[in-house]
Amino acid sequence: MNLNEIIEMDKKYYMNTFGNRTPVCFEYGKGIDLWDTEGRKYRDFFSGIAVNALGYSHPKLVNAIKEQAEKLMHCSSLYYIEQQAHLAKVLVENSCADRVFFANSGAEANEGAIKLARIYFKKKGMPEKYGVITLRNSFHGRTLATLAATGQEKYHKPYMPLTPGFSSVPINDLEALEEAVDESTCAVMLEPVQGESGVYPATLEYIKGVRDLCDKKGILLIFDEVQCGLGRTGKLFGYQHFDVEPDIFTLAKALGGGFPIGALCAKAHTAAAFEPGDHGSTFGGNPLACAAGLAVMDTLLNDGLVENAERVGNYFIGKLKALAGKHPILSEVRGKGLMIGVQLSEDRAVEIKEKCFREGYLIGSVGGNILRILPPLIVTEQDIDGMVDVLEGAITE
Repeated sequence: MNLNEIIEMDKKYYMNTFGNRTPVCFEYGKGIDLWDTEGRKYRDFFSGIAVNALGYSHPKLVNAIKEQAEKLMHCSSLYYIEQQAHLAKVLVENSCADRVFFANSGAEANEGAIKLARIYFKKKGMPEKYGVITLRNSFHGRTLATLAATGQEKYHKPYMPLTPGFSSVPINDLEALEEAVDESTCAVMLEPVQGESGVYPATLEYIKGVRDLCDKKGILLIFDEVQCGLGRTGKLFGYQHFDVEPDIFTLAKALGGGFPIGALCAKAHTAAAFEPGDHGSTFGGNPLACAAGLAVMDTLLNDGLVENAERVGNYFIGKLKALAGKHPILSEVRGKGLMIGVQLSEDRAVEIKEKCFREGYLIGSVGGNILRILPPLIVTEQDIDGMVDVLEGAITE
């Protein structure tokens, strides 16, 4: 089918929650490149919103999925699943977690984290402790609970009244957080680097202060690493930048390299609150998803992708800052590794994004004045040079 036929079919049958999408439909990809239905090539610097960490058609991931699909795609978690146990082991051995539960998405993983924090205190005989404090401009998911946890009013309005028990405070403001904690607080939940709102890293002092506050108040610390985890920031996990360990953290996006999977990871004392019947998932941790996750983890751990994200990410941020020195419209460059936000002094982000698209480069935008850049972790300095040249051309034009 050609693009116009696909668009017409979509408009007739698909429930439109995305508005007018970028007019392109991709057929296949290789490395960081995508080809559309008309045969045009694009360079992807958005990774399906930080999902395609290995790029496209990575042989290790493709072979793992093919081999597993030929044997067993799904069986109930009423039975033992080898791939599930193996992936849980790999995550535990390479993180601060002691136990892992698998879901199908970041929202489900975050929902599980909230449930775990609440039931942890209920089983300690403190049912009054159920409140979760999050950060403003955060994004934690689209379920009713994770929507309430999300610190952005625009997502709340259509679904009022919200699930009770959530409040939000500004990022990097420890005093505001201290004031928000009360007798009902059971957890603080935050992204070490906020993604959806425009890439805002938490400071080292703030994260250390949050950990100390949680310890002092006897409440749990939850890190949402759905986007910033798994090598994206130049460390395997975002918390490793801060020399602190959360009680619970969540993963998704890159974990399946494009196949849906999420993970709820927790320390033993917290994880023990979930007993048989307290939580579950029909599809979570199925053999196919876990086989994909194992291939991704193998590649991240053994093929130098995390180190590449740090090295090439520093190179990229340096090039963008140099570009900002020449073009005042680029007012700030933020980020860690290959998780980058570029603040504009004018509302031209969508225009610049569209100009890059016409030149065959995919990036994201947030509102009218932020560019969001999340390339696959396999990206090279040469790839980045091409992106920066196109970005400069778009700005100059």
